[in-house]
Order: sequence, then structure tokens, then C-alpha cells
Amino acid sequence: MGKLVYSMITSLDGYAVAAEGDLGTGAEDPEVHTFIGDVFRPVRTFLYGRRMYETMVFWETADREPDVPAHILEYARDWQAADKIVYSTTLESVSSTRTRIERTFDPDAVRRLKAESDHDLSVDGPTLAAQAIAAGLVDEYHLFVTTSVVGGGTRFFPDGVRLDLDLVEERAFDTGLVYARYRTR
Repeated sequence: MGKLVYSMITSLDGYAVAAEGDLGTGAEDPEVHTFIGDVFRPVRTFLYGRRMYETMVFWETADREPDVPAHILEYARDWQAADKIVYSTTLESVSSTRTRIERTFDPDAVRRLKAESDHDLSVDGPTLAAQAIAAGLVDEYHLFVTTSVVGGGTRFFPDGVRLDLDLVEERAFDTGLVYARYRTR
């Protein structure tokens, strides 16, 4: 059975999407990016909302750029090898292999995916993740916390949800970025 992991870069004040600007620096560092690639290598299925898919589809062709650093090349190849499910009512087609569109998020279908999987799955994007959290589907939370306070936006955790978590791993990087992995109790 696979675990469902929710992970995002988040500001120090808990926003996965800033109302204005970006979330700060740190994730673009090669050491951090290599670490993220290592953490997500066991994930073989990504669940995306449309906006997150449109951000991540960059990895479909990132390995074709000249002089690609090894950590970028490796992440691109891992992403390309994974299955992707995009939940969208508006997206007409996808531009990556191993990708399909679902019109609605069905918690029972995701439960079956987890039960039948011999690998981990990831739900990406705070809006889609909120649905998975509300349905009790998320097994682990991986936060990459920047040093910025952005003052508003879309929160990493949805409002109105109570979760009791156990910290199972943490790491601080020279950039100031902090990684924290929590497991659902």
C-alpha cells in the first residue's frame, strides 16, 4: 500500500501560495533541489490540480535544455517516469506523457489507488490537497519552509481542519530553508 504525501514550499507564516510575489528563496539551491529529488524518487504517481500541473509540466522537457545540471536532469527523468493525474474541469488536454485528466476528485478512487499501489503518491497544490486532507487521505506532510513572511495567500493547511501529527524528520539548509516531515497519527 502506498502513502499519500502532501508537500509544498511554504512561507514561514504558513502560505503555500503568496498573495503577492513569491514565497522567498532557498529551494533553487542545488543541495536543496537534490534533496527534494531524493525525497520524491519513491513517488510514482502525482495528483495535481490544473494550476500545479501547469507549473510542473516544465519537467516534461527540462532535460532537453543545454548544459542541464545533473540534479535537474535526474529530477526531470524521475518526473517523466511517474504517472500524473490532473483534476480539472477546464483543462482540455495534457502535454506530458503518462498523464490523464479526471474531472472531479473522488476520495474513494484515491483510496483505491493507495491500496493497490506498491509506491507512494503525492498530492500537490494546496487547493487539491485540502480535499485530500478533508477526506483523511494524507499520510505524510512534507514542508519546505522559507525564511519569508508573506502576510497572505493560500495556506498550506486548509482552515477548519484539526490534525495531530508526529515530527519524523527535519533538516535545515545553509540557505535558511527548513525541511520538516510529519506523519499523521
